[in-house]
Amino acid sequence: MVRKWLITGGCGFIGRNLISRLLSEQGNYIRIIDNLSVGSEKDLQSVAEFITTNCTLADFPVRNDTSVELVVGDILDEPLAFKLTEGMDIIVHLAANTGVAPSVKNPRFDCVTNVIGTLNYLEAARLNKVNRFVFASSGAPAGECEPPIHEELPPHPVSPYGASKLAGEGYCSAYFRTFGVETVALRFSNVYGPLSTMKDSVVAKFIKRILDGKDMEIYGDGSQTRDFIYIDDLIRALLSAADESRAGGETFQIATAKETSVSELADSLIAIFKEYDATRSIEINYSEPRVGDVKRNFSDTTKARTLLGWSPAVPLEDGLRRTINWFMENAPKAS
Repeated sequence: MVRKWLITGGCGFIGRNLISRLLSEQGNYIRIIDNLSVGSEKDLQSVAEFITTNCTLADFPVRNDTSVELVVGDILDEPLAFKLTEGMDIIVHLAANTGVAPSVKNPRFDCVTNVIGTLNYLEAARLNKVNRFVFASSGAPAGECEPPIHEELPPHPVSPYGASKLAGEGYCSAYFRTFGVETVALRFSNVYGPLSTMKDSVVAKFIKRILDGKDMEIYGDGSQTRDFIYIDDLIRALLSAADESRAGGETFQIATAKETSVSELADSLIAIFKEYDATRSIEINYSEPRVGDVKRNFSDTTKARTLLGWSPAVPLEDGLRRTINWFMENAPKAS
């Protein structure tokens, strides 16, 4: 029997890795909605053959095959959300305005995209009786607190991005408890890995700058900490969230439970690059801290281990090495 997946933001970094994994298994039909503001059709082509459907069509017939369908459209289009979710089994809602800095620059856009966009697909899931709704959240709702972050901490978001993701989690909880939509919110920590050429997070940014012969830039003194999770581990968590019967209505921290400073991350990357070329000159520049960034951030993943049966498997150094190798092999296409 074919399982029908709707992935919002499927042309992005996480979406393409998820699609690649789903295509490695049998019996999955994949429909993608993406406005191509970050990922592109060319990016999607790197992992899948697909057909593009005109979003002006009156309806979107549900297929019973294992093809991949891309619909170019926006998650703020409410009627489109209703049409696309008809007949779907699982919605993975990845599309969002991502990151602290963009939310500080334009908090209204961040709110509209992340709150109304999420509401559109929750409402569509309710009306079309979609079995499972997996929401991509973040550690940002917790805000500035004494880590490790866990699911029961009172949220105090620092940035507009954290506030909008908290709102999304709130609507997921409400739609589960009021309407019975099987929502699962996953709070991703800092994700890195192959296919992240368009991602602006710290690992991808550092690697791209090194490959371009530029200095690395650290905001603040580098003592701020994060929890870095490799993409393959994250995808396993997404698949568990889609399948685990006990996960409905729950929120999970998806991380490694390990605290790494940005300076330690930079040193690890430099050491790995030096293995390839001992003469490579790599410098670090320090600048003012960014508004909205928290000082320390890592997570307690006990709940995910207990209810999802999930735990991370890729150590940071191994993941960084795999990511660097991928960037080096794909550098001509990546910059």
